[in-house]
Amino acid sequence: MIANLVQLAAEEEQNPLVPPGPELLVGAIAFAIVFFFFWKKLLPNINKVLEERREAIEGGIEKAEAAQTEAQSVLEQYKAQLAEARHEAARLRQEAQEQGATLIAEMRAEGQRQREEIVAAGHAQIEADRKAAAQSLRQDVGQLATDLAGKLVGESLEDHARQSRTIDRFLDELEEKAEAAR
Repeated sequence: MIANLVQLAAEEEQNPLVPPGPELLVGAIAFAIVFFFFWKKLLPNINKVLEERREAIEGGIEKAEAAQTEAQSVLEQYKAQLAEARHEAARLRQEAQEQGATLIAEMRAEGQRQREEIVAAGHAQIEADRKAAAQSLRQDVGQLATDLAGKLVGESLEDHARQSRTIDRFLDELEEKAEAAR
């Protein structure tokens, strides 16, 4: 048998690039079977996986774009709220400064009013004390003058009404001379 094969091989000169016919037929049938198997079984699964992957990627991109749009919207809202908060803070600060200035002015006016009341009360008290001292002094001087006049004359000047008139007249004359000297 080997000899027959060798003899057949020697009779036909074969091209090494072209396979023999039966091998070509068996290879074509095997290729068709493998191709049919791939086409019916693997290709739909691969296409299904690829389609799911494509949808997941597109969905992820859409979600990312939606999230980016939402984030941009939230950022714009945040910036608007921040600007509004800054504006409100500036308004409140200005309002507080105005209230502080008003309060300071009110406190100064109140302090001035109280100072004027205290000064007026002090002047009134001084005037009342001066009048009381003058009255007390007038009585003491009158009494001393009466006592002295009684000792000089040698008799008591007991008439109280006359004594009082004389003393008042004398002191009034002294006061007029003092005022005229000013």
